[in-house]
Amino acid sequence: MAVEAADTGPPTQGGCLCGGVSFAIMGELRSVSNCHCEPCRRFTGHHMAATAVAPPDIEFLAGDSLRWFESAPDVEYGFCSTCGASLFWRTSSRPGLLSICAGSLNPPTGLTTTVALFMNEHGDYHVADPVEEQLPGDRP
Repeated sequence: MAVEAADTGPPTQGGCLCGGVSFAIMGELRSVSNCHCEPCRRFTGHHMAATAVAPPDIEFLAGDSLRWFESAPDVEYGFCSTCGASLFWRTSSRPGLLSICAGSLNPPTGLTTTVALFMNEHGDYHVADPVEEQLPGDRP
């Protein structure tokens, strides 16, 4: 997947609805992937539109309400315990990557959506975007 370079301006910032979790990203963000797997749909209420960054490249400016829910032995979703905002996804099988819900980023992000995953699990109300490359999921 393509990585889009961050501009030389201020770092990309983001956070939850109530401000209990806020962060700044110092590194490059990956292009956005839409994941339609059932766990991501249930976590976000639709599909997860996520970018990603290396964990050392994110700095938490506020994080007292950040909580992690372990949905499987090696998968966790991060959310705000105050407002309930969906914020992050991570897996122990890829410790060098922290997925960030793209909607939690302050615009303009300069990012584009390039791929859709697990389209075979998408909600029956969803219409696929023809510009997304549709890849099969990799769950067994």
